[in-house]
Amino acid sequence: MARRLVARRPGAAAFWSTTTRMVSASARCVWVPALSSSSSSTSTVGSTTSLSHCRLASSSSSSTASKKDQDDDKKVDKKDNPTTTTATTSTTSSTLSLPITFADISRAEVTIRGGVKRTTCEYSPFLSDLVGARIYFKNEFRQFTGSFKERGARNAILQWMRQQQQSQDTTTSTTTKTSPGVIAASAGNHAQALAYHGQLLGVAVTVVMPTTAPIAKIDKCRKFGARVILHGQHIGEAKEYAETLVEQEGLNYINGYDDPAILAGAGTIGIEMVDDVPNVDVVVVPVGGAGLIAGISCAVKTLKPETKVIGVEPAFCASYTAALKAGRPVPAPFTPTLADGLAVPIVGAQAFEVARHYVDECVLSSEKCIALAVLRLLEHEKYVVEGGGAAGLAALLPGGPLDRPDMKNKTIVIPLCGGNIDTTVLGRVMDRGLAADERLVQFHATVSDRPGGIAKLTTLLSEQGASIKDIYHERAWLHSSVNFVKVRCVVELQGQEHGQRLKRALEQAGYVTHFEQPTMT
Repeated sequence: MARRLVARRPGAAAFWSTTTRMVSASARCVWVPALSSSSSSTSTVGSTTSLSHCRLASSSSSSTASKKDQDDDKKVDKKDNPTTTTATTSTTSSTLSLPITFADISRAEVTIRGGVKRTTCEYSPFLSDLVGARIYFKNEFRQFTGSFKERGARNAILQWMRQQQQSQDTTTSTTTKTSPGVIAASAGNHAQALAYHGQLLGVAVTVVMPTTAPIAKIDKCRKFGARVILHGQHIGEAKEYAETLVEQEGLNYINGYDDPAILAGAGTIGIEMVDDVPNVDVVVVPVGGAGLIAGISCAVKTLKPETKVIGVEPAFCASYTAALKAGRPVPAPFTPTLADGLAVPIVGAQAFEVARHYVDECVLSSEKCIALAVLRLLEHEKYVVEGGGAAGLAALLPGGPLDRPDMKNKTIVIPLCGGNIDTTVLGRVMDRGLAADERLVQFHATVSDRPGGIAKLTTLLSEQGASIKDIYHERAWLHSSVNFVKVRCVVELQGQEHGQRLKRALEQAGYVTHFEQPTMT
C-alpha cells in the first residue's frame, strides 16, 4: 500500500514529500522522484527526465506497521515531532531551500556509479581496543587519485556537460560556442580529482593551487593534463585569483567544497556507510570547507536519523566552529597545520547551510592528536593517510576531544578521506607522532670535557636500550665550569615507561639532565 511519508528531518521534506513508500514485513523501498524544475541543476548526463532509483533500508516492520505509521503521521500533522525540537520548528518553511536534499545525493550515486570506486568499510580490531569502541574505516584514500573528492568532481563535471548539451540543443544559431572548460581552486585533492575526471571525460581543466600545496599533488595534476597555476599562501587567496580567470576566460568555476553537485557527490559516502554498517551509532567526519560533512550528514540523517554525526577540524584552522558561533561563514584565524587539506579559512556558505541542519556537534583536534593518528594508522593498519584524512581518528584517540564516556562501546564509522601526503611531510609527521608518543626523546646532559666523557654517556645509553638518533656537542653555552660541556641527545625509546627508566639511570650515574617535552598543541 503506497502513501505519503511526512518528513521528520530538516532538509528531508524536499525529497520525501514527493515520494511514495511501500511497507512490507521485511523492507521499505524508497523511490526517488522525477527530476523537478527546482532541482534540475543536479540532473545527470545520460539520465532521463524521470529517474527512478530504489534504495532499500532494513526494517523490522510487522504486518501492522502500515496502520501504526498512519497513526503516527496523523500525530505529526497535528504538531511538531518532539524529537526534532528547534531545528524542525525553525526550518519547516525553509527546508525546501536547502542547497541539496537526499534526492540529489541518490541521483549523484547513480551518476558516478562505475566512474569512481565503491570503497570498503573495514573494521579495525587494534584501534577499536585502543579507542574503546567498534571502529570502522571508510577507506576513501583508496580512490584512484587518493581522496573522496573524485565523487563530487565527477558528478559536477557530468552535470556541467549536461547543461552544456542542453544549451546547445536549445540554441537557434547554426553555430554553437564551445566553453573553454572548468576551473577550481584547491590545495590538491579536489584539483587532482577534477583533473583526472576531466581527462577521462574530455573536459579542459584549470586548477589554481596555493604555493604551499604538496609537490606530489601538483605533479599529479600536471600528469592528468590540467593547467596548473600556483598562486597565494592558502586556499582563500588561490580562490580569489581563480575567480578573476572565470571572468577573463569564460571558465566554469567548480567550488571544491561548496558546489551543490560536489556536496551531493560527497553524500554518496554516507549512503554506502549505512549500507555497509547498518548498526552505526556515530559518524565522525573531518571538516575543512564543510562540503564532506554536509553531504554525509544529509544522507546519514535521512536514512538513519538516530545516528550522531560529529565533525572534527584542526584547532589551527577552526573555520566551521567560527561559523557556528557567528551564525554564518566568517574568516577564521589560520595557522599552518599538519591537516593541510582541512586548512580552509572560510567554510562554504551552501555547505554550512546544509551541515548546520544535520551535524550534531563539532570538536577541535590538536596537532599532537593528528600526528598520533597518522602514526597509529601506519603502524596498526598499514594505511598511509594524510593529516586531514586522519583527523576523525585523532579526535577519538586517548586524550582527544572525543575520548569521553558517551563514545565508548559505540559503533563508529570514520571516513579516511585522503592519502596524498609528501614523503618529506610524512617523515616530519612521523617524527612528531613518535615525539608525542614519547618514543622519540630529546634531552641535554652535562658531561666531562675530558677524553672518554661522551663515551661513558653513550655506553650508559646503550645499556638502557636507547638508540641514539642524533647527538650534538656544545661547549660555548655552558658557563658553570670549563671542565664540563653540554651534550644534546635525541634517542629512540619504547615509550613513556622506558623514558622514565632512562632518566633515573642518568641521574643515578651523576649526570645533570634536562628532558624536553614536545611543544605541539
